[in-house]
Amino acid sequence: MERLTKLANQILTYSIKVKENENLLIELFGTDGIPLAKELISQAHNLKINVFFNIIEYEVLEEFLKNATKEEIKRYALYDLNRMKEMDAYIGISAKRKENEFDKVPMEKMELYNTEYMLPVHFKERVKKKWCILRYPNDFFAEMNKMSLEQAEDFYFNVCNLDYGKMSNSMNKLVELMNKTDKVRIIGINTDLIFSIKGIKAEKYIGNYNLPDGEVATAPVKNSLNGYITYNTQTKYNGKTFNNIRFEFKNGKIINATANDTEALNEILNADEGARYIGEFAIGLNPYITRVNSDVLFDEKVCGSFHLTPGNALQESDNGNRSSIHWDIVNIQTPEYGGGEIWFDDVLIMKDGRFILKELECLNPEEIK
Repeated sequence: MERLTKLANQILTYSIKVKENENLLIELFGTDGIPLAKELISQAHNLKINVFFNIIEYEVLEEFLKNATKEEIKRYALYDLNRMKEMDAYIGISAKRKENEFDKVPMEKMELYNTEYMLPVHFKERVKKKWCILRYPNDFFAEMNKMSLEQAEDFYFNVCNLDYGKMSNSMNKLVELMNKTDKVRIIGINTDLIFSIKGIKAEKYIGNYNLPDGEVATAPVKNSLNGYITYNTQTKYNGKTFNNIRFEFKNGKIINATANDTEALNEILNADEGARYIGEFAIGLNPYITRVNSDVLFDEKVCGSFHLTPGNALQESDNGNRSSIHWDIVNIQTPEYGGGEIWFDDVLIMKDGRFILKELECLNPEEIK
């Protein structure tokens, strides 16, 4: 209970810094996260915060989406959008119970949901607020991490209750370096990619928006990517699993895309014009996360990794790309995954998942823990 209390306090007073008389929406996806929601509500009332809550059962949302028309999804979005506009802060807690909570929903319906609901409600309105999104450990979470429930809970609270203040100080040098860097080159197995990040603000993510957290992100200049990348981890989009994704770029655009399911991959990338451009480049730094589990909230923080994200740009590091998708696909460069190199302006800063530039060594895992 002590670590649950600590986590709730960290979310309210550190992550979103919600203040007296502000409106806070706590939204649950699945009901296993109720213990955390209750603790948040209790502490929020003590802080004299105006609390609102919403519970979404995955099964109910799946049933709605299976046969929903575009107009029905738009009305659903308008209802939630109007509520979101009244909020000052948002906390989203998800606790999935199976691999794909929407496996009975046709792909075209999921695309409608992403375009007509997620884009206006979350990618445009919610991101204007103070917000934090996190998971809650349950039996499925333990299964995904190949752990007992007790082990999974220990892992979860370790990564979420990390000393993010200490991590933040260590990130400053990387932020400074990114902000003065023009050319980035990434080399790895079946990967040789060059792009510019000149003029795109770098941002550190230190438990303010996601828990767990631990990444420094920017974005490529939209039309600057040339070369190819082969991702070495498994990833999911709308519940579908992809492996061996390979993108080839010309002047920023993905001109060729293959994977274990090339047809499904290209269907996603054809969602809109921005889906074939990159909206984020980030380096993962959380020392407690060393492998992927197909949960992007954890995977994108893997220590020794980077992600290059097709789709919508981050508000904080905006390269102008707009899309209904934002798909963080992770590539790990530790020796176990084949190694690799990251160069900034022809200077090698990272090799085989470790920073080798003197001023960045403070970000290696043994220094952050």
